[in-house]
Amino acid sequence: GSPWKARILPRSGRDFPQKIDAPLERRSGPLKRILAALLAAALCLGLAGCGPAPEPEVTPTPTPSATPAPEPAEFALACYPSAGFHPITGTNRTNLNLAGLVYEGLFELDQEFQVHNVLCASYTVSEDGLTWSFRLRPGVTFSDGSALTAADVVSSLEAARTSALYSARFADIGAVSATADGGVTVTLTRANGNLPALLDIPIVREAGAVPLGTGPYVLTGAGESWSLTANPNWRQGPENLSLQSIPLRAIHEADELIRAFDTREVTLVSTDLTGTNSLGFSGSFDTVDYPTSTMLYVGFNTVSGPCASAAVRQALLRAFDRSSAVTARLSRHAQAAALPVSPVSPLYDAELAQSLAYDTGAAEELLTQAGYSRSDGVWQRRGTPLSLTLAAPTNNPTRLDAAELLAANLTDLGIQAELAALSWDDYVQALEAGDFDLYLGEVRLTADFDLTALITPGGALNYGGYSNAQATSLHSAFRAASGTARTEAAAQLYAQLAQEPPFAVICFKNWSVLMQWNQLSGLTPTQQNLFYQFDQWEIS
Repeated sequence: GSPWKARILPRSGRDFPQKIDAPLERRSGPLKRILAALLAAALCLGLAGCGPAPEPEVTPTPTPSATPAPEPAEFALACYPSAGFHPITGTNRTNLNLAGLVYEGLFELDQEFQVHNVLCASYTVSEDGLTWSFRLRPGVTFSDGSALTAADVVSSLEAARTSALYSARFADIGAVSATADGGVTVTLTRANGNLPALLDIPIVREAGAVPLGTGPYVLTGAGESWSLTANPNWRQGPENLSLQSIPLRAIHEADELIRAFDTREVTLVSTDLTGTNSLGFSGSFDTVDYPTSTMLYVGFNTVSGPCASAAVRQALLRAFDRSSAVTARLSRHAQAAALPVSPVSPLYDAELAQSLAYDTGAAEELLTQAGYSRSDGVWQRRGTPLSLTLAAPTNNPTRLDAAELLAANLTDLGIQAELAALSWDDYVQALEAGDFDLYLGEVRLTADFDLTALITPGGALNYGGYSNAQATSLHSAFRAASGTARTEAAAQLYAQLAQEPPFAVICFKNWSVLMQWNQLSGLTPTQQNLFYQFDQWEIS
């Protein structure tokens, strides 16, 4: 379609249009609708990474029925046999979810993005933070009874280096090698005090189409018939598993998965209910949300236009009603946040976040300090109204709804907001050309919450041209810090970003596990492992 525009003026001017109709294309739209960017493909497709756009999805919001299903069905999971089951090089999300039952990494992350040792027994770090030496847990075997070796770890990490899922994690990893004493050394090109957060990558031993793993289950089968059976060599003992066998239902397309779940042939599914190509599950089910590192934010053009003023950007930090955006537009499948780290993380400074919360009075004071005054309900400077263009792609109705609310926040404050809805290609082109004042971005950060791509000069996602030497220095210190020093380094970095904002964080998204009524309890899914602590689940 052709570009279209809709100008939102303060209510003292023209009425705010409650709905703007425009075609929603796969990655579409022209310049005007507001805020729904997803900047996630380079920053992370699937389970890790960084970039301007996640894969598109179709998102009817599920409407659970109030009537629970009468009796639990057999616990069963879905799989796509034709898509392959490799946990590192695979691309099918349903199959990748099964990896949490079959494979383990050196480390794992819990729901607060805290790191726990798994196949790694201990590690040491050089004084400069560039050389990490890992000692493997003794006595670990693969499902065939063969011992885990350093060579298995090295080959798995090297496979991950070039995979679509994990390659972004290796930006600062120079070399991975086995040591003479059976350990593994990782050499960095830039210090990262939280490197273990990136090393929850599955460790495998290649053995045909389905690699061997060290996890609680073994994936076996052929053709259309597959199942998970208890790993007789699992170090925690297969007798501690509540299920000795889990049947897998063969699926070939999305509609089949929806039918299998609706008819209770499949016990659970995972989905992003606010995503661009989320499947349309409906009917009667329980839902458990879990946090992700996917951040929704409003980016600023810090080079030209009104947002070149740090005071204006500070005002905008207080102008967005994050809680309403999460509640009314994202159906609570997100957590409001004012800092660029998940609010479930211990790094999240609640006191600092509160000082950046939605507050129109504070926003007005900051606009006044920036040299603006309000006349006839509109903020002006030297007779020129404060007018902002907000760019967004039109491929996600949920985020477009959120964009309308955020635009209304600006309008209510007395700022003229011109909405831009673009096709995906035009949207990226506008960002690369700096043809915006604001844009709505979505990016999946790595689990160490590295902001390099967003705030460093020349960063892959630094479309706003942000450049601040102090922020860059504090970010480097944050990356290098570990332990309690990391918390203090994070606080200093986030305080600086509040003074010289590159963007306004809106929220961190949740994903959801949908499951049959009254069949499961005790779930603790994580972003990387849907079946985290599966041996502690209660299954009817």
